Amino acid sequence: MLSFKPATEMDLCPSNAHEAATTADRALNEKCGVFGIMDRTSAGLGHTLYFGLYALQHRGQESCGMAVYDNHQLRLHKEMGLVNQVFNEHLLDNLTGQIGIGHTRYSTTGDSNLGNAQPVVVRTPFGAMTLAHNGNLINTENLRAELEKHGHFGHGNSDSHLMALYISHMLSQGHPLKLAVKMALEACEGAFSIVIATGDTLIAARDRHGLRPFCMGRTPKGALVFASETCALDIVGANYERDIQPGEIVVAELEEFYAGLHREGVGRTESFYLDGEKKEHLCVFELVYFARPDSQIHGHSVYNYRMNLGRRLAQIGPKIEADVVIPVPDSGNVAAVGYSRESGIPYVEGLIKNRYVGRTFISPTHELREKGIQLKLNPLRDVLKGKRAVVVDDSIVRGNTSRKLVKMLRECGVKEIHFRVSSAQVTHPCFYGIDMSNKSELIANQMADVEAIREYLGVDSLAYLSVDDMVAVAGYDAPCTACFSGHYPAGTPDDAELVAALS
Repeated sequence: MLSFKPATEMDLCPSNAHEAATTADRALNEKCGVFGIMDRTSAGLGHTLYFGLYALQHRGQESCGMAVYDNHQLRLHKEMGLVNQVFNEHLLDNLTGQIGIGHTRYSTTGDSNLGNAQPVVVRTPFGAMTLAHNGNLINTENLRAELEKHGHFGHGNSDSHLMALYISHMLSQGHPLKLAVKMALEACEGAFSIVIATGDTLIAARDRHGLRPFCMGRTPKGALVFASETCALDIVGANYERDIQPGEIVVAELEEFYAGLHREGVGRTESFYLDGEKKEHLCVFELVYFARPDSQIHGHSVYNYRMNLGRRLAQIGPKIEADVVIPVPDSGNVAAVGYSRESGIPYVEGLIKNRYVGRTFISPTHELREKGIQLKLNPLRDVLKGKRAVVVDDSIVRGNTSRKLVKMLRECGVKEIHFRVSSAQVTHPCFYGIDMSNKSELIANQMADVEAIREYLGVDSLAYLSVDDMVAVAGYDAPCTACFSGHYPAGTPDDAELVAALS
């Protein structure tokens, strides 16, 4: 167990660093939550970070960590486990400082070990720098080769380590921090929402395509907060200010920030942008599934988006004669309410969820996915027996879980099952940080049409939304729909990973 401490060589070189050359890039995929704060007046910075990470626990449930700077002294703690398992009152009391960043991680197909837990720490000519990353890069081999060309070896099997080391490399060439970050991030392709911290600076940056959500806010006392979702701002008492823009780098330097706060009442930040074309392509699956329903994205409610998806499902028909609408909890809940309101069919909770079991959709192993439905859900037999049910779920990826769910509902006496999906068919892998498997594991890619999937699931009828429906309901021009459409706004990786995923 790593206790809080100044950064040591153990932090700066992950335990599995020598595996880098043999680890496939596909092992880098992850969906995570990041949080950063600058607050010179708070002795309880660790506690604030704790609450922020707790609000982002849904984005990562395998490891978490914090890095806090107290007058340039770095204290770091990260372990495998949930936020409330990794941190206790004693640790948080000692994680004091003015600048802090935190991370919750959920490895998808990658290694689940402490060596890949974040924040990442690297040495620079100006002291230890920490970085926390949500997303996935698609050009890691190029970055690795460039670093090795300049004598940087043993940099782990994580794209987050590569990003941090590339910044460190730019600093070692004599570039100031802001320019070093800009140059390094311009060399990175793919998805990233990141927070970077040094002893006197907090930086937030987002890729040119805005693929993963990222926002900033301020507390009533002026502290600056960055977070993957607005629900994390809410829990620490920060007011949402705006989203970080695609390709934007926001820099807050401690002395300048508080000089502005003292003189003008607003802490000073500086924004500049990565070169090249920049356009918002936020992942639409964030709205459908990953983001918390109480978050706001683009100033719009995730809850309302899912409600409107359900309404649209009921509108597209054909009209169903059914007795009840039931959700697949929890991600199908809001869409099911929308379907019920639009169709007039009563909403009931026909499935009870065991809330101490993680999401089967992103379980790291096939065995856990196979057993997951039995662990997670139990039907209310007296509510469902003899009923004609509309079952609403957010997506069907592999189809295994949905098929087991249908079998379980049949066994408890459901008379008819009409399955409705509040997204389009998942036909392509994701390279931007979500485990969407490869094409051979995606049911909609392997089966010829909706009728074939209906027969496989064993339901009486099956309907999806279209990509156009999802985009229209989202209310912004060009969300990333790669997993539904095969159009990748930030491009695709090269060589072996692409071949494997598309086979």
